[in-house]
Amino acid sequence: MNIVGISACTSGIAHTYIAKEKLIKAGQEFGHKVRIETQGTIGTEDELTKEEIMEADLVIIAADIKISGKERFKGKKIIEIPTNIAIKAPKQLYKKIEEELNK
Repeated sequence: MNIVGISACTSGIAHTYIAKEKLIKAGQEFGHKVRIETQGTIGTEDELTKEEIMEADLVIIAADIKISGKERFKGKKIIEIPTNIAIKAPKQLYKKIEEELNK
């Protein structure tokens, strides 16, 4: 599955990047292609391309703050979670996603 997403936390530092890494690593373990954009204190990094969004099967938004550019995902299946879920339980998140999509 192609998954794209955004991570962003209130301080825009640690949790933003930890959530990104955990989502990517766990997603790859499940055989998914995962690309996560960060929106931190230094701005947007690793910005998703229109093509990546278009090809995505799912969007994960792991954020504790309002993110910008959410309208880019119109028509896509979006899962929104706080960053602590992405950090503490990324594998369980992917298991739940797969269970829901396979219903």
